[in-house]
Formats: sequence, structure tokens, C-alpha cells
Amino acid sequence: MNKNLKMRNSTIQDKICLIYNYGQHYRLGIFRLLNNEMGVHFYFGDKMDDVKKIDYSELSLFEKELKNIKIYGPIYWQSGAISTLFQPYKHYIILGEYLCLSTWLLALFAPLFGKKVYFWTHGWYGKESKIMKLFKKFFFKLGNQIFLYGERAKKLMINEGFDERRLHVIYNSLNYEEQLDTRSKLSPHREFYSKIFENDFSTIIFIGRLTKVKKLSWVIEAMRILNEKGIKVNFCIIGNGVEKSTLIEMVEGYHLKEQVRFLGAIYDEGLIAEYICNADVCVSPGNVGLTAMHAMVFGTPVITNDDFNNQMPEYEAVVEGETGGFFINNDIENLASKIEYWIGGHVDREITRKNCFNQIDSYFNPYYQLKVIENVIKTNS
Repeated sequence: MNKNLKMRNSTIQDKICLIYNYGQHYRLGIFRLLNNEMGVHFYFGDKMDDVKKIDYSELSLFEKELKNIKIYGPIYWQSGAISTLFQPYKHYIILGEYLCLSTWLLALFAPLFGKKVYFWTHGWYGKESKIMKLFKKFFFKLGNQIFLYGERAKKLMINEGFDERRLHVIYNSLNYEEQLDTRSKLSPHREFYSKIFENDFSTIIFIGRLTKVKKLSWVIEAMRILNEKGIKVNFCIIGNGVEKSTLIEMVEGYHLKEQVRFLGAIYDEGLIAEYICNADVCVSPGNVGLTAMHAMVFGTPVITNDDFNNQMPEYEAVVEGETGGFFINNDIENLASKIEYWIGGHVDREITRKNCFNQIDSYFNPYYQLKVIENVIKTNS
């Protein structure tokens, strides 16, 4: 055990339990820090579509995999979660997902056992109906403290009457340590994509699951518009999903096959970094999510839409003109214009690269998350 771990654990005497819907591989960075630095014990759900599962051997305090049982539609129950109330945990960090019925019971009964609940959640989006507002208010008030992914959610919840002292923004992160190590070895060069596409066009990139909500068809439409203006750009797509065949058909229909590459899912971070850092800009027309984190940690700015009520909280990492930009939602002509701007020599690529690094290194990383979580639990011990 290292000195830092001893020092940290000496300040938190009570056992901490984390219950999550699934052990997503991309959350390894923060989960490993919670394991090593705070002695958190882990309980993960057993399935989540086609998302890669974390290697449990990476977490020495992993306790058990819970069975996610579908009740009706998106509503589910985590079998085995309630029994943790009889374990010697004082603090419960729980995914604040109101669709999980066992989470309701955990939060309701935890005070009877002298335990405290910390919801880790998106919180408020800004599009909630009156009924949903009442529902979510009741649910979130079951938690002692709330960890949020973004500042906007915090402001919205304060406007809804939540006590600001209970709301703590921790942002989001990926496997930061590995990415930093990979980033230190990168050397961007224009020849990377010229060899792949056999042309000297600028390259845009997307990384993530190919689903309808990502609206990647808009990128292909924008490419068609740009081609008609004599502005040609390459598009590199990393990821798989249900929309892949539809996108391939669009590419072929618009005669863009020579300008688009479907690379499928890639889990080699070194290879992913090469593709990202050598692209001019990442374009995620739908809700941007963790795509923004992945692009910026390797220095690539992000374009996404300006419908913040339907965005994911990671959009807050995008600072107009510095780490990317926003196009008018549903306006493909405007998206094409934004792409044209970011590939047209209007920005200094190296300055943008540093801006992206700084955004991730300052806020969107597991060390920042750990600091906030640790301070909140210390205060409530």
C-alpha cells in the first residue's frame, strides 16, 4: 500500500459501497482510483447492451455482480443490491437512475440503517414535464448528496428548489492515465490520413456507437453539400452499431465511398489516439457524450449541436472557438458551414490542441472526480 493511499484512507474510516448499473470498461479510470485511494467496494449489474465490461481483476475491492432483471420496458431491478444494507457500509454511491426499482428501496431504507446515499446522476436535463419534475424531485431528495455530470444540471436543479449545498459537479472521464501515457507518445503528421485515403483532403472523425441518436447521417449530408461547393473532406468513423448499414448505403448513394472509412470498434487506445489526433475536427451531430472526452484528450476539437435540453452533459467541454463549436440543431447547411470553418484554416490547430488538452486535464478526468467525491464523503462522515 502506497503512502498516499494510507493517508487518504486514514481520513475516511467508514466503508463505502458503490452500486452501478454495469461495469463499463471506459469507467476504469475513476473506478480504479476509488478502489485504490478510497477503499470503495464495488457491485455492478451484469449486462448493458453491447458495451464492453470492465475487467473485474483491475479492482481489488470488487465484491459481486448483480443480476439486472427487466421488469417492464426500461424499468429494472438489481437482484442482490438490497442485501448490501446488511453489510457494514456507511456510505452508498449509487447510480441515480430512477428506472431502477431496487435503487428506490435502497435510498428509502438506508437512513433506517444509519447509512448515507450519494446519487451519481445526470440530474436535470431541462426538458422535464411537470409530472416528471415532481417525480424526479421526490427521487433525488432521497439522496443525502448528489454528484452531477455538469454545471447546467446543477443550475437547473437549484432553480427547481434543490439546496445548492447538496449538488456537486464531478463532470465525466475516461481511462485518463492510459490516455495520458498514449498522448505523450503521439506525434501528429498529415501523412497519416493521406496514406489511408490517398488524398490530401482534411479529415473529420467520429468515435462512438453508431445509433440513430448520434445523427451521423447529417455528417454525410453535410459532406454532400460541401462536395457540391467543391470542398472535399474525408470522414473516418470508429465504432459499430445498428445504423452502420444505413450509413454505408448513404455513402454509396452519394458517391462518397472514397472519402469515408468505416473502421469498426477499436479498443487499442494507441491506435485510436493516432486516428483522433491526426484528424482536423471530431463531428458528433447528435448528443455528444463521451465522444467529446475521447476527442479532446488527444487534442481534437469537437462540433456538436446547440440543443442543450437534449444534449449529454459532456457538451460543456466544448467552448465555442476554442475547443470546438456548435451548429444550429436540425440545420444541416449550418453543420456544413461549421465543418468548413474548422477545416478551412480559420483556427490555429496547435493552439486548439492545447486548449483541448487543458479542458480535459483541468476538469474532465478521474482525479478531479476523485477529489470532489472524497471531499463530499469526508464532510458527511
